[in-house]
Formats: sequence, structure tokens, C-alpha cells
Amino acid sequence: MTAKYTVILAAGQGTRMKSKLAKVLHPVCGRSMVEHVLTQAEQLHPDQIVTVIGHGADAVKATLGQRTDYALQAEQNGSGDAVLRTEALLGAKDGMTMVVSGDTPLLTAKTFEQLFEYHKEKGAKATVLTATAADPTGYGRIVRNELGVVEKIVEQKDANREEAAITEINTGVYCFDNQALFAALHEVGNDNAQGEYYLTDVIGILKAKGEIVSAYRMKDFTESLGVNTRAALAQATVIMQQRINAEHMANGVTLIDPAATHIDVGVKIGADTTIEAGVTLKGKTVIGSDCYISSGSALRDATIGNDVRITSSTIEESIMRDHSNIGPMSHLRPQSDIGEYVHVGNFCEVKKAKLGAYTKMGHLSYVGDATLGEHINIGCGVVFVNYDGLNKHHSIVGDWAFIGSNANIVAPVKIADHAFVAAGSTITADVDFHDMAIARERQVNKADYWDKLPHEPEN
Repeated sequence: MTAKYTVILAAGQGTRMKSKLAKVLHPVCGRSMVEHVLTQAEQLHPDQIVTVIGHGADAVKATLGQRTDYALQAEQNGSGDAVLRTEALLGAKDGMTMVVSGDTPLLTAKTFEQLFEYHKEKGAKATVLTATAADPTGYGRIVRNELGVVEKIVEQKDANREEAAITEINTGVYCFDNQALFAALHEVGNDNAQGEYYLTDVIGILKAKGEIVSAYRMKDFTESLGVNTRAALAQATVIMQQRINAEHMANGVTLIDPAATHIDVGVKIGADTTIEAGVTLKGKTVIGSDCYISSGSALRDATIGNDVRITSSTIEESIMRDHSNIGPMSHLRPQSDIGEYVHVGNFCEVKKAKLGAYTKMGHLSYVGDATLGEHINIGCGVVFVNYDGLNKHHSIVGDWAFIGSNANIVAPVKIADHAFVAAGSTITADVDFHDMAIARERQVNKADYWDKLPHEPEN
């Protein structure tokens, strides 16, 4: 079996992005562009993947980790020079090498596989992945002879008028015979408008030696989109989002308005779940079946069970178990665990707390750093006072407890099963089984107090 290698070019700064962040690290639907490319390349199980890094090298390595080997291009002297930096890792090997840019997040594993197969079938030393563009501005042009054979690739800045009119463009993806690639790279010069070493010049060098150079034209031009500007980044995001949403709908998810629903790649959603417009699902979010998520909700790294209703609320790094509900306008901060059949109503906040099954937290309350049992009622305006200015403290509330409205639970404190807290109380000590805690001043009514106040004279 012929060995396969992949080189990902990720060294450029991307000056047109006007960003401190390396261009290839800009995200598209929750994943950096270079991660998209690497993920698709990995699906072909190549013998080795090498990523060429330069600008923002440490950040790129931190993002990709050990999924790839690395070669450093300290000075960005063109794509040809970038590939040459991988020679120490790949130069002595036999096989096929695919070269792809890290700023092309829409390319798919299927296209990569077709490119390899076409290259092998044609017995070529080099195969260019091409596409037909309605507007080829900015792309290198594929120049063919009268028989349709590829003669050369001309960069936009070096193209004459006739060449600039060509609509078949170079996507920046190539498949090479590995030995032929590195031999030709040593012959590439930089006599061009940019003063750089172009990888495209390898095509002309191989042609001059009488080697077979082929071009595989893919059907979907949108896959070839290279991101060099914020506008192109937005365009790539729209296309990627359409793909993601279409897949979810094909799997039985109802999206009321797909164009206004933002779902990161990798999010999982069960069948018969309905998602309204204006919902954002990010990170490693997993949603079960038969859920309903209403407009204005935002979930990040959330785990949602089956038959859960989320109404215009925010959930971060938290769990909602089967048949629970939340909202509107409530917030689960990280490490919250909402049990089965739990109700979290409007304008509530939960942080690093567990609410047991059937517990109800109706409105305008805060639970932080606490473990709550089952069948608890939490009244309006209850606050778990968990922070003393230096440290966070934990509270525990037992099953079937009742917390009256406007109570303050000052941690650390333990409220036993079937205990009661009277409305308006500030609880600083434990409450035992079946006890009621009342911690408030006794009401005093001052008789005839109105008469002691100054009044405006009546007209």
C-alpha cells in the first residue's frame, strides 16, 4: 500500500485579518480553521501529518497538541519554502504527500480522499485540486493547453490579462509524489512579484522534466474558500453552519429558523428536539431527545437530558437531567447539576450546586456552592450567601425542606430533611429535622406614627 502523508501550511500571519491572533486560529463554528483541516485529514489515517508553523507557533501547537508533527518556518518566504521546512521529517520517504493550507476550513475528508485516488490513478507526479469560480479574483489560475493538459499555475499578481480571465482556480491543495516534490523544491526560485518561493512553481518544474501533472476539479467550489479577511471568515462560518444545521435536521432535529440558529461543530442533539431561532449551542454541548429550547437561549459545554425545556436562558458547563425545565431569563453557571423534574423558574441563578429531583426554585433566587436534596421548595428572593470576601463555603439542604421567601442561607450551614426556614430569615446555624428556623426581628408597630411627621399644609 502506498504511504500517505499530509502537510498543513499554518505559518502565515494573515495581515489582512488585522488581528493579534494567528490567522489559522480564527474560529469557524467553534473550531479553529486549522483544526477543521486537521480533523478532516485525520479521517484518511495518513502515515504522518506535519504542520508548518511560524507566526503564533506556540499558540498553534497548544491548539493542535500531539495530533500532528511540526516544522518551523521562522521567516514566511512563501509556500514553497514552507513545504521545504518539512524535509527533515518527510524528505527521505516514499509515497504520496498532500499539501493543504490551514486557512481552508471547508474542505472535506471526502475531497481529500478523491484527490489521493485521482493522483494515484493518473500515475502523476503532481495533482492540483481545482475548482471553477464565478469570480476567480485572488486565486491562482490553472493554465491548460489545447488538449486540456495542465501547463502551469499562475498567481493572481503574476497573471497577464488572458490568464486572469481563466475561471478554473487553484484551491491551494496538491498531491505530490514525495520524492519528486522535494527534489523540485530545491529548484524553486523567487523571481516573482512577491519575491517568495511559490509551491506552484513545482508544477512548472515537473512539467519541464516531462513528468505527468494532473488536475482534479471538484464540484463544490465553496469547499475551496480560503480565509484571508474577516469577510471571508464570516462567509466560511455561514457555509459551515448550513452544513451543521442540515445534518441535525436530517437526523430528526427541528430547527424553526436554521439561518438564525448557531450550532458549533461537534454539538450532539437527539431526535424530536425543537430549537427556536436565536439559539446558540457551543462547545461540547450534548442535548437529548424531545427537548424544547426557546429563542434567546445560549448553551456552552452543557449536558441536557431528555424532555427538558429551556426558555430563554444561559447554561454553562452544567447538567440538566431528564424532564427538568428552566427559565425564562435564568442562568446556570459552571458545575451546576439540575436533577430530574426540577423546576428553575425566571430570573434565577445557580452556580456549583446540585438540585435534587422534584425540587422547585420558582423565581428571583440564587443558589451557589450548595447541595440540595429532593422535593425542596425554594421561595422567591432566596439567597445562598456563599462568599465571605475571601473563601467560598458550602451549604446542604435535606429532602422535603421548605425555604421561605427572602431568606438568606449563610454558608456553611446544614438544613436537615423536613426542616423549615421562615420567610425573611437570615440563617447562620444548622436547622435540625422537623424544626422551623425563624431568624428575624419581632415586628413592632408604632401607634400614631403618622401624626409625628411634618406635613405639607392642605390647600
